[in-house]
Amino acid sequence: MIFAGYREGWFPMMVDEETGQTGWFQPKQRCLFSIEGVHVSKSLAKTIRQNRFEIRFDTSFEQVISNCRRPDGNWINEDFIRVYTQIYQQGWAHCAECWIGENLVGGVYGIGIGGVFCAESMFHRETDASKVALQALVETCRAKGFVIFDAQIMNPHLLSLGAYEISNKEYQRQLKLGLQVQTEWSA
Repeated sequence: MIFAGYREGWFPMMVDEETGQTGWFQPKQRCLFSIEGVHVSKSLAKTIRQNRFEIRFDTSFEQVISNCRRPDGNWINEDFIRVYTQIYQQGWAHCAECWIGENLVGGVYGIGIGGVFCAESMFHRETDASKVALQALVETCRAKGFVIFDAQIMNPHLLSLGAYEISNKEYQRQLKLGLQVQTEWSA
């Protein structure tokens, strides 16, 4: 069901924390990042140059998705963690992680279908860790041959990192083309 939904431009989110009810969404405006990368501010560039974080990919997927849960107003529940972890085990969900020593301090996860990477959520425990993880993930997706980096719904944080919106109609057009591409990280 996840595979079919994403191929049609839909994505799931929990809509009721008490019941765990999930809904499928296809917003009128879709948030994307250029596959060329995120906007790197001067302060973020300084953080990257300092090499404060060790970047790893796909070493602690379940830990990343679990850390993306919020204390309230959450759209990730145990079912999401279970299903996306299964997708990870199948080889088409991935994450970028920021580590300081043995501590996971930031990360982002998502799924790859064809040449489209759909980022789901990110977290940080140290300043800039989620931004560094996102930047590393976009760069890696580009290197692996992805043509679209989907961030789903715009928010001020994503906007500050260079995300932009396109209409759902345009997203559907680009999605059809992107699904024709295959990468080693894709379903």
